Amino acid sequence: MRDHKRLKAFHAADELALLVYKGTRSFPREEQSGLTSQMRRAAVSVPSNIVEGCARPTETDYIRFLGTSFASLQELQYQGSLANRLGYLRDESYWAFDSRCTEVSKMLAALIRSLRKARSVAVRMAGGRDA
Repeated sequence: MRDHKRLKAFHAADELALLVYKGTRSFPREEQSGLTSQMRRAAVSVPSNIVEGCARPTETDYIRFLGTSFASLQELQYQGSLANRLGYLRDESYWAFDSRCTEVSKMLAALIRSLRKARSVAVRMAGGRDA
């Protein structure tokens, strides 16, 4: 099993989840079961899928869960943009949030890319059989 605590992407995603929880505290009350809930759910999904992927026995599953984490991050980034345009996130808070999302996105994309490349090399070395 892999140790998620050793991944920079996990720590960055965890910090982003905390940022989202703190940032959505000031959202309107009528958004508690709407955008607030959606953003918090997506924010928690990013590090949670990294953790779950690390606990999976195969590299294929690990990469799949990292992909799910990446997709949740894209969802969260859109929701933050929407919150900004609705006036729930001030511009300076939004830009900090968006910058953090971009940072985590780059980390996850690089991790996924490196794992896929390593898997591709392993398959070629095994003579074309799935490693």
